[in-house]
Amino acid sequence: MNTLAIVISILILLVIWLLLDFLLGRRKHLRTFKPQFFPIRESDINMFAAGPALFHDYFSELKAAKRHIHISFYIVHDDDISLQFFDILQKKAQEGVEVRLMVDRLGAKKVTKQMIERLEKSGAQFVFSQEIKPPFLFYSLQVRNHRKITVIDGKTGYLGGFNIGKEYIDLDPKLTPWRDYHLKFKGEGVQDLQTCFLRDWQRDAKLHIHDMSPYFPPLEKGQYSHKIFPTEGIHLESTFSDLIHDAKHSIRIGTPYFIPGKRVFRDLQNAVKRGVKLEILVPAMSDHPLVKEASYHYLRTLIRLGAYVYQYQKGFYHAKVMVIDEEICDVGTANFDKRSFYLNLEINCFTYDRNYIEQVLAVFKQDQSDSTAVSLNSLKSYNPWQLTKELVARSVSLFL
Repeated sequence: MNTLAIVISILILLVIWLLLDFLLGRRKHLRTFKPQFFPIRESDINMFAAGPALFHDYFSELKAAKRHIHISFYIVHDDDISLQFFDILQKKAQEGVEVRLMVDRLGAKKVTKQMIERLEKSGAQFVFSQEIKPPFLFYSLQVRNHRKITVIDGKTGYLGGFNIGKEYIDLDPKLTPWRDYHLKFKGEGVQDLQTCFLRDWQRDAKLHIHDMSPYFPPLEKGQYSHKIFPTEGIHLESTFSDLIHDAKHSIRIGTPYFIPGKRVFRDLQNAVKRGVKLEILVPAMSDHPLVKEASYHYLRTLIRLGAYVYQYQKGFYHAKVMVIDEEICDVGTANFDKRSFYLNLEINCFTYDRNYIEQVLAVFKQDQSDSTAVSLNSLKSYNPWQLTKELVARSVSLFL
């Protein structure tokens, strides 16, 4: 057998192994998955769209913690703001505050062993979430904990699109300013953020917390009705599908990656055909290879039908938002893409209060005004290299 035949045989076996690993891993995931559903709550909610303002508020709340700090992030870097973040947690732990920090295993690749050791030496606890483990190595590599949850003293909570790193406070030379939406909660909804965090923590830390009562103090009702909605590569697509199917007048979507699955894509097309105004806001620049090319097929189809697509020009747009008929608003960690629909652990907030939705829409419209409309011609390319990139992107779109 010549060398070429050997190489081809190895590649075929590798593809077969990856396919079997993914399919069997997915089957096990579906079989063992236990969904979390929470009722409608009432909380005070503030939305931050700029990193400097968010982290000024966030670090102030961390420093004021009295009893416990529970944090889950997808990404934490090794830079000035990350070290400042670790320093705050170390000091709070030394003061006697219970500190638990959980970071996705891939998202924490820049967190050094020394950073973790210093944190744990102070009395805080650190856990990697979603370790890559057998027997389904490839599948476990793909399923990431993309949630961003913080709960302070059981009374203040955060979720949204920001992680910890210099790009999120507008210090990255390419991705500045960083535009994102992050929510701060005070009120009933904090208990659901706490429940979600503690479930993830016990699974990844492999430790059972026997007495949960200190983490669930009495909470007062807030101003806005909402529902916390955690997902694990299941239920998010069907939930979005139902919302889009029921839309009567308008659908607004903001996302850094627009790569919908077949079901939601079909629902969007049908919505436009029946006269629903569809507006999609995406970034002009990209922070990952091929994600823009993967979106072009979907955007071209929707523009032909009459949808409006805008590219954000004033930095990098990373927000995740959907507003249906100005009656239901979704803000969270989930992108409008296959990875969030079918793989990642995500957490979103559906809000039903008209006053709150008007505030979100005001931010969305401001971002829209800082964007340019996308024409069908601008998405057409007869460049062979560009066409090749688009074909490759569509073939691997689940994993982008």
